[in-house]
Amino acid sequence: MNFNKKFIALIICSISILTSCEDYLDIVPDGTQELRLLFNRKETAYNALANSYSYLPQNDGTYASYVLMSDELAVPVPKEPDAIRLMKGQQTVSSPLMGYWNGYGAIGRGQGSLWEGIRSCNILIENIDLVVDMNQSEKNQWKAEAKFLKAYYHFLLLSNYGPIPIIDVNLPISTSDEEVRVKRETVDDCFTYILQTIDEAINDLPVKIIGNNDVGRIDQVIGKAIKAKVLLFSASPLFNGNSEFYSNFVNSNGKHFFNQTYDESKWDLAAKAAKEALDADLAQGSSIYYYTGAAPLFDTNNFQFKLVRDQYNHRFSITDPWNSELIWGNSNPVTNGQFWQIQSPAMMKNPTSSSVEASWQWLAPTLRIAETYYTKNGLPIDQDLSFDYSDRYGVTNIAFNQRFYAQFGNRTAKLNLNREARFYASIGFDRGINRTWGSIWNLKMRKSEIHGRIANTGDYLVTGYALKKLVHQDSEGDAYNKAVTYPWPMIRLSDLYLMYAEALNELSGPSTEVYNALNVIRERAGIPTVQDAWSNAALAATPNKHTSKEGLREIIQQERMIELAFEGHRYYDIRRWKLADKYFTAPIQGWSVDEDSEANYYRIMSVGQRSFSTPRDYFQPISFTELSRNPNLIQNPGW
Repeated sequence: MNFNKKFIALIICSISILTSCEDYLDIVPDGTQELRLLFNRKETAYNALANSYSYLPQNDGTYASYVLMSDELAVPVPKEPDAIRLMKGQQTVSSPLMGYWNGYGAIGRGQGSLWEGIRSCNILIENIDLVVDMNQSEKNQWKAEAKFLKAYYHFLLLSNYGPIPIIDVNLPISTSDEEVRVKRETVDDCFTYILQTIDEAINDLPVKIIGNNDVGRIDQVIGKAIKAKVLLFSASPLFNGNSEFYSNFVNSNGKHFFNQTYDESKWDLAAKAAKEALDADLAQGSSIYYYTGAAPLFDTNNFQFKLVRDQYNHRFSITDPWNSELIWGNSNPVTNGQFWQIQSPAMMKNPTSSSVEASWQWLAPTLRIAETYYTKNGLPIDQDLSFDYSDRYGVTNIAFNQRFYAQFGNRTAKLNLNREARFYASIGFDRGINRTWGSIWNLKMRKSEIHGRIANTGDYLVTGYALKKLVHQDSEGDAYNKAVTYPWPMIRLSDLYLMYAEALNELSGPSTEVYNALNVIRERAGIPTVQDAWSNAALAATPNKHTSKEGLREIIQQERMIELAFEGHRYYDIRRWKLADKYFTAPIQGWSVDEDSEANYYRIMSVGQRSFSTPRDYFQPISFTELSRNPNLIQNPGW
């Protein structure tokens, strides 16, 4: 977390105090000397609070990040982290990959078991009143932060494993063996507990954390935003009336873990929560981010400058630290970049630099995600009649009026031209332009060219696309401490608008209110409104698609996949929509990056595979070890 240095240090030192037991359900003895000392004074009790935060997933790390869990990114085989291996079908029950249940190690910073995190939260909740030099208001706030984190950790476990045990209190030393062997609760009971706990926490949280020393700590704005997200998941097809996958998934009493009947009222709750969260956030001064600084290296007087500004709006909405759009940010608890942070494999090398230690150049967007972005007209590439979709892989000349995102007079694939600003803000391509290392680079990415694969080096972009979105524009890769850090966006205002639009459409279909929520995002992206784009019969292949619930659903889903690309949402969204068979089973494709000629480079090749078995892979397995420890646990279907 990007708290003050004291808080960061306490996160590290407190872990050894509170997590010495291996079993996530270890009994916590009452009145131990360690607990008495820990909760004697405010300064030491702060260890417990810091430790509760330390279990938040750290998606800015390459090797322990769920950002790589989907079909958005590809890496060379020798570089594959566990997230990619899992998506290739290499998950196991004996030693699960990327598990929040048991936690997992990784190069750099691993992930602790979220059950340990819940135990840490319960320790604080149950003991904070013992502290003698805190007033009751402070105690209530800390307790509320721990309650929220406990609820959030349950939500993450639920999102990854489906029905889970609910651990609301730590077990006393007198607990019997059978009581220790907890059981999985139904999905609806889990959601109810999570939402009730968040509501309890919100009452004692500050409305908005403002001080720089405490940014990232939980407040009411964050609590309401996450509550909206929990309700969105609860209403989504994976969890709401899922008889297709889980008609036979029952507990020891024969009760279904997943409700079998679709409940439309859940969308009503999700819409109301999203609206409440939006209102609360806007009332505290939050706003959709617009870049207001200078645009160095570009001619601001040129008529095309708007396109550059639109790119900056999107890219800086991620990398400008603690900006107006960020509702909750979770940053790396160090002041300088580290080799395992996600900027290192995403940042392109500078061939003219004497050192490229912090720039690896092997985290590559896939062809599928490149094709997901809209055209300049705000339409999907297969729906825009002005876009040459059938020959999108063909090569063409770059025109003069395209020079602010591609190199005039050169040639590139038609797929890379006439696209929306978010495409150019997020993805680098051959004969494109990238602002990085404090310069504007004219990208030349065929083999043996300045930004392409050199000889047979292992650090290269396997798809021929570079990831710009997660790299701060002023980061320089010649040293790790020159990578500009920023808090990882756990939830942004744009995400809330998209939640609201989705819930409203599912509840009652298209409306001006749904369109308005989407258009806030589209306006910042510099593309036409939903109505203007889809009502134009001269451009839209399926005119007025936005006027039906089903058509607008697809539009909203694609808008989420574009706006929130590479931020760790896609894996969860596609699963909760029950669309994994559509997205997670196709080969990963890219350009032929081992070719140096134009004719050979612009050929599509397979660079990897994604494997998904329905319904098995919709949830991760509980390990054999946990099942043997606790016979009351029932394994997820298919494992």
